[in-house]
Amino acid sequence: MSSPPSELRNRVTLHCETDPRWLRKALAHLDEVLVDHAHCEKKAAANALSLLQAYPEVPGLPAHMARLAREESVHLARVLQLLERRGLALGRDPGDPYAQALQALVRTPAAQRQLDRFLVAAIIEARSCERLALLAEGLPDADLRRLYSELARSEDGHQKLFLRLATRVHGDATWQRLEQLLAAEADVVRRLPIRAAIH
Repeated sequence: MSSPPSELRNRVTLHCETDPRWLRKALAHLDEVLVDHAHCEKKAAANALSLLQAYPEVPGLPAHMARLAREESVHLARVLQLLERRGLALGRDPGDPYAQALQALVRTPAAQRQLDRFLVAAIIEARSCERLALLAEGLPDADLRRLYSELARSEDGHQKLFLRLATRVHGDATWQRLEQLLAAEADVVRRLPIRAAIH
């Protein structure tokens, strides 16, 4: 598969939009969504450090992942403050069937695994960006709208970062695999029940 047009090279284009019922459920059960969001930020920081540990030889990756882990940790702290103000406890992470389904698509051979890890991370960030932006539009509280608009912009930058890393290392092989994973991701989104959670 050849490279996509230049305007499509710097971002992940999801194959399906979030069902409108998701936002209605999220707004009706916002406390559950906020707790899940904190877990998402925690796992995003951990994933950045895991990638730094796994691929320190990739040019630029260690510094990018260190900055990303720090940024995700700051986001985690902000969401935890929000939970505290609302009298909510973080509790144990019940797991994310969406992310688990995507992680199951990661192939085993080393080069393929690296590419898939970058692309799965990019896709998760792209879906998170879409859903945080939906929250930013739908939340009645102005402060929460501003927070989620800011976080959505950050997620957009993160998905672009992972896509750049993938193309820098794997070149045009990135695009065919990205389309395969995006098709699978759309199937996962359509198949899973709508939850009061980010994914």
